[in-house]
Amino acid sequence: MSGTWQTPRRPSRSWLQVFFLGFLLFVLTVVVMSLTSNSNLYPTVIVIGNFLIPVVFVAFLYDHQHITSLSPEQIAKSFCLGGVLGVLGASVLEALLLPPQTRPDQELSFRSGLLIGLIEEGCKILAVIFLARKMRHDSPIDGLLLGAAVGMGFAALESTGYAFNAFIYSHGRFSASIVETILRGLIAPFGHGTWTAILSAVLFHESAPHRFRITIPVILVFAFVVVLHGAWDGLPHSLYFVIPPGFPISVATLIISILGIGVLVFVYKRAEKERLPEQK
Repeated sequence: MSGTWQTPRRPSRSWLQVFFLGFLLFVLTVVVMSLTSNSNLYPTVIVIGNFLIPVVFVAFLYDHQHITSLSPEQIAKSFCLGGVLGVLGASVLEALLLPPQTRPDQELSFRSGLLIGLIEEGCKILAVIFLARKMRHDSPIDGLLLGAAVGMGFAALESTGYAFNAFIYSHGRFSASIVETILRGLIAPFGHGTWTAILSAVLFHESAPHRFRITIPVILVFAFVVVLHGAWDGLPHSLYFVIPPGFPISVATLIISILGIGVLVFVYKRAEKERLPEQK
């Protein structure tokens, strides 16, 4: 992944095409599976449903900037390879460091949530570092896009696993997997991709062109995203409100989501301002 300067381009709306096409395919596969009772379509439904929003999120970020040195192929590679590496690393470390849950629906403590956040955010940023080892990594906008791709690849794979678990724990009810897929799709833009994008942008901002530097700002931002992640997983979610068509959303989750997106927008604007003078 050697970063080379790309010709500046105008922001596009191809992310909308990806969204509508993916949404149409998801609905069609759900309808056909329901009408035909063809269980062979179950993996197709779950994969399309759980990859749709993560892919659209990354496409949205890529379409709304024109100053990156990354190509779509590099972004796609980061999504796939980075997501897999992050999930594998987190799975091994969580199996070693976390106590086993006695029930599949058991809520995590805040302490366990923080440990999960530390493991998963650490694995994702290590995947970013691995992918960017042979490219210039001094452009925050490149770091933001790489982090979003790795984080959303991680989220898509994790959500697919959650959907499969919902199928198992509901004793083979397809509807449970579909509901889990829709719920996780709604919250996908506010979690893994956002947190890793923030941290990766700051890491690139603090680094030299061919050498990563772990500075105090990087450590502080890493602690920040770990706390957000830990709060997301481990805070009591006792207060809910319902959005159409009847999905409950935790107030704590909403606050964490707004905070994460707000910081991501700030980091994005700052990265954009820093790169524009280099383009002139």
